[in-house]
Amino acid sequence: MSKMDIGIKKADREKIAEGLKHLLADTYTLYLQTHNFHWNVTGPQFRELHLMFEEHYNELALAVDDIAERIRTLDVAAPGTYKEFVRLSNIKEVDGVPEAKDMVDLLTQGHETVVRTCREVLKLAQDADDESTASLASDRMRVHEKTAWMLRVLNK
Repeated sequence: MSKMDIGIKKADREKIAEGLKHLLADTYTLYLQTHNFHWNVTGPQFRELHLMFEEHYNELALAVDDIAERIRTLDVAAPGTYKEFVRLSNIKEVDGVPEAKDMVDLLTQGHETVVRTCREVLKLAQDADDESTASLASDRMRVHEKTAWMLRVLNK
């Protein structure tokens, strides 16, 4: 097989991929949390939240694949186990089943965490002139900022 040459140094690709691994772990953890809350939400806002959470976890499921494939495009193995995701994620698991209001707060915090991770990846990508990763990080950031805003206003 020929040596990879996409105009990004190997050391930079590895740094970017490491940042993307954290983004993948954050996204997957948020996906699981959102899906869990979709299944277990109760209360007067049940239908609204149940449907909203479904929209969110479906979007996150697609994002997970895009992020993992970008890691692979950089010629680095993508993490794919719960053990690795727990180690890499900035989002912590939730014990039990929170009340609906707390679910919304936790998901808001989760999306904001992913935004911060996106910013870190964006900086790494920009420093290495990796427009493809920068675009991915920027697009993901925009989705999570908007989702956090929409969740945040539910509990005002």
